[in-house]
Amino acid sequence: MPDLSLETALGGMVAGIDEVGRGPLAGPVVAAAIIIDPATLPAELAAHLDDSKKLSAKKREHLDILIRQHCRFAIAQASVEEIDRLNILKATFLAMARAVDGLGTVPDHALVDGNRPPPLPCPAHCVIGGDAKSLSIAAASIIAKVFRDRLMTALDLDFPGYGWAANAGYGTKAHMEALKRLGPTPHHRTSFAPVAQFQLL
Repeated sequence: MPDLSLETALGGMVAGIDEVGRGPLAGPVVAAAIIIDPATLPAELAAHLDDSKKLSAKKREHLDILIRQHCRFAIAQASVEEIDRLNILKATFLAMARAVDGLGTVPDHALVDGNRPPPLPCPAHCVIGGDAKSLSIAAASIIAKVFRDRLMTALDLDFPGYGWAANAGYGTKAHMEALKRLGPTPHHRTSFAPVAQFQLL
């Protein structure tokens, strides 16, 4: 289970950063930055924070509310246009930098899930599998996923047939069949090979 040992070792104000949506064929990439104050972190929240992929949607929704109540946070995204223009890695780093900017204060350090540090206004420390090790990264992964899932559910209403409310834009069998049948939408990433073979609607 994640804890605050990495944050404590760094000292000062530490932001945990994670992204959601690097792999899907549609929709933006979303990043969140979280600063946890150990003195005001409820025990219930600390005990249940974990890698968002290990939690049910209902559990993530509940934790999302608690995180927003008790932590300083910011959520940001890079658009499909930016993903196609910059590439997915640079767009992910852009979303992460925007999330840190959205905190309203520059942290002393950032803990970033992954193995490559984004350009940030503070030292960035990469943590592979960080959402299973750091509470602040785990919290970031949860609110980023809840935000993006809601966004894709809303987009599914505007562009029905692709199953985005269920697959969040990932290239599931149903999504690929819809791409072949309906063609891509303006929310599809045309720089991604499975989409590039089709023309925009």
